[in-house]
Amino acid sequence: MKTILVVGIGTGSPEHMTIAAIDALNRADVLFVPDKGADKVALADLRHAIIARFVTGQPRQIAYDVPRRDAAHPDYGQGVDDWHDALGRIFSDLIAEIPADGTGAFLVWGDPGLYDSTLRILERVETPHAVTVIPGITAIQALTAAHGIALNRIGEPVLVTTGRQLGPVDTDTIVMLDGRLAFRNADPDLQIFWGAYLGSPDQILLSGRLGDVAEQIVTTRAQARARHGWIMDTYLLRKSR
Repeated sequence: MKTILVVGIGTGSPEHMTIAAIDALNRADVLFVPDKGADKVALADLRHAIIARFVTGQPRQIAYDVPRRDAAHPDYGQGVDDWHDALGRIFSDLIAEIPADGTGAFLVWGDPGLYDSTLRILERVETPHAVTVIPGITAIQALTAAHGIALNRIGEPVLVTTGRQLGPVDTDTIVMLDGRLAFRNADPDLQIFWGAYLGSPDQILLSGRLGDVAEQIVTTRAQARARHGWIMDTYLLRKSR
């Protein structure tokens, strides 16, 4: 049976690679590298840089095109089944390229278990295969480390959600996939810890009382997206003490 390694590579720095992730890439016969278009070429470049730095053999590398989701829904709440089905067909073709009883590896941004679709897409592939997941550093870890703060306060919970689902903030809340900039509608007295391109040389951090820094974040985010052609950002909202 063919084996699929789903390898978390962190959020932007080759230094995020774990020993387990490096070992996984080095035992793969084929490495799959997504191509999300010219405006996100940096994402493919980072994966190629990781392969060049850490992979000592000569596995086959196969690039594959990732179909775009509906631009009208920047946090991907709509049309997700069609998108998963399309990628499922692509993944089936990729797995066919793995030698019999061989191993292929997907290099997944961040961690495969947090707001990533690779595992759900692999469930749609009918070809028999085994899956092994190698966890990676998440945007949440990179965010709190960059700001020098703890994710949770003593004995208190943390909510992880999307901008689409953000409501009144009653507990510390991590928000991801917020193309709608939902924080603009939150309580201005909340504290925000925001970061983009976390872990990369282009990392940007802003924090403070939400009412004081919200528009600065909006402007900074727009400028960064125009400059790079893409943006990945996340933030923590919490009540002041």
